[in-house]
Amino acid sequence: MQKYLIELQPSTFEDLIAMNALYRPGPMSYIPQFIARKHGREPITYDFPEMEKYLKDTYGITVYQEQVMLLSRLLAGFTRGESDVLRKAMGKKQIDKLMKLKPKFIAGGEERGHDRETLEKIWSDWEAFASYAFNKSHATCYSWVAYQTAYLKANYPSEYMAAVLSRSGDVEKMTKFMDECKSMGITVKGPDINESYKSFSATKDGHIRFGLSGIKGFGDNAVDAIISEREKNGPYKDIYDVVERVNLSACNRRAIEALALSGAFDGFDIPRESFFEKNTKGEDYSEVLHRYGQQYQIDKNNQTNSLFGDMIESFTSKPPVPKAEPWPTIERLSRERELVGIYLSAHPLDPFFMEMKFGCNSTLKDFNEQGINRVGHEFVVGGVVTDYTERPSKRGNNFGILKIEDKTASSEFMLFDKVFTDYRNFCIPGTAIAVKCSYEQNRYNGKVNLRVRSIAFLKDLKGKMVKGLRINLNEKQLEIGNIIKDQLKASTENRCELTFRIHDLEANRYFDLRSRYKIPLTAKFIEQLDELGVKYSVDV
Repeated sequence: MQKYLIELQPSTFEDLIAMNALYRPGPMSYIPQFIARKHGREPITYDFPEMEKYLKDTYGITVYQEQVMLLSRLLAGFTRGESDVLRKAMGKKQIDKLMKLKPKFIAGGEERGHDRETLEKIWSDWEAFASYAFNKSHATCYSWVAYQTAYLKANYPSEYMAAVLSRSGDVEKMTKFMDECKSMGITVKGPDINESYKSFSATKDGHIRFGLSGIKGFGDNAVDAIISEREKNGPYKDIYDVVERVNLSACNRRAIEALALSGAFDGFDIPRESFFEKNTKGEDYSEVLHRYGQQYQIDKNNQTNSLFGDMIESFTSKPPVPKAEPWPTIERLSRERELVGIYLSAHPLDPFFMEMKFGCNSTLKDFNEQGINRVGHEFVVGGVVTDYTERPSKRGNNFGILKIEDKTASSEFMLFDKVFTDYRNFCIPGTAIAVKCSYEQNRYNGKVNLRVRSIAFLKDLKGKMVKGLRINLNEKQLEIGNIIKDQLKASTENRCELTFRIHDLEANRYFDLRSRYKIPLTAKFIEQLDELGVKYSVDV
């Protein structure tokens, strides 16, 4: 739709309404013609001159249901009732009614001096598009909403996308909208005790914060208690300030743990694992912290009428933050995902950017949508194992059901026979793997089945997927040298051969220069090349 709007360059609201009505399966084929006529690249013509009365605003193209109704009256003498029956019959694909109305339309048109061939052509056009045609009143309303939302998206991007995310409803839609935020340069940050509100909200720096109510197991009472106290007495200074001020009847120990695991306390520079470190009594720090907060609030209430109100610290000492063994990244992210439904602070596949981009030939989303239509093609897809189960088959052997997920979608794979025996140990939840597979047609019954060929750990493929990088430049782009110079020092891992293909614009000739240094490939470097519009290719 965006592409068509750019081509159309709608100068009037009428154009926007027409485009809204045209952008659906049947009428969509008329969009290029509509655009060409608007810009004068194609003459505006009418099958009969009198049709200009109703088609002038849409450049001679029938766009709305109302136009079909008005033209049937004008050309063939239909009554108002008959024209409405025609609209309903076309909209609901009522073939029997259409068959009865067509002879009446042809006969009525001929009585008014119109030739049969053109009448047949008009009727065929209507049949082709009218089943999806829009009425103008609906198109006007939708266009007005589209205009308003486009204005908000252009002028208040973070606020608009925060509202969209709050209404997304499920994880799949949320992920899609978060990708849209990324393309707009907006970062969706995890929950934060001092910035988050109930739902997604825009931050002062133009980004978006995850809402506290989106944390699983975190009730509305706890959310309200945190936000109301923050708005009343200002931001929380540290973790002690939180438990000293918040109503702990509403925000219990489980709520504290949920906040810690989701990253809401990350701003206090306390590792998430510290909240679950046990003391000599076997108590988690979150439990000790919650008990401290309760005692502090009791002491504070008791000292209201006391002469020794300034001695509260002597009764309630702050429990120090314990040192804990850092969790593996995948464990930290998995716990975060359990609570908020998606990976926010990072993604388990981030360290495998090169392997996913150049070692895999399809995302899981594309594989799910197109895979079965490409029988015999070998797919290589990567992802994180999210689930694995084993079951007995009808023959008495076991088989595996593997589920993996990348940043676009999730897919399920069945492991049978030798593949099951050889690769069952690769299917550990939280592990990043690459799966080679293909759809194969059974030569006996013709059924198409998905067959897994092999599985590999992405960590074992690191630095082995890309053999070389060729950067295509012309003499005006040689300033990229500073970026490449910095990149050569960036890492000692994932290095590959580096070649420059230089285009001499004046002579229109190409020549290759091979660097004596190997360059480390990183996600940041590839993104820089993409942002600069530099063309490149990789040898795998």
